[in-house]
Amino acid sequence: MASNTATMGNLPSGVGICTTIPDILYLPELIFGGLVWILVACTLVVPQNPQGWVMFVSVFCFVMTFIWMVVFACGGHSNKGTWAAADFVYHGIAAFFYLSASVSLAKVTLDIRNDKPFQNYQLDISAVVFSYVATLLYFVHTILSAIRWKSF
Repeated sequence: MASNTATMGNLPSGVGICTTIPDILYLPELIFGGLVWILVACTLVVPQNPQGWVMFVSVFCFVMTFIWMVVFACGGHSNKGTWAAADFVYHGIAAFFYLSASVSLAKVTLDIRNDKPFQNYQLDISAVVFSYVATLLYFVHTILSAIRWKSF
């Protein structure tokens, strides 16, 4: 007789979040998001609106990713499929936010490359690079979270 039981997905908790895919990406997301936050805060904010959006995105995603990581580490998800779906949705939104912030930061950096001291320009370039790396990390986490969600 054939079995109709499918393998169920599993959400890690405790130290398991440091060893499983996609949860191993929490720490790099925090590191690169924090670097974006620090580098944008270090520069002179000339066009306030785009860099304000970058600051909002980097601080929001840093805080939410930290909270999300703590919830997963403490096992607050109770291994339910709705948490896997919420993980997918959150990281999708974060990837979209970071992409919009990265594009606007790159545009502002290119527009004012001759108007700023060279050191500030280098900080802005670093912020752009780290912002795109954070975007990539959140995007990969989104794809891997979608795959995990489908296993529930």
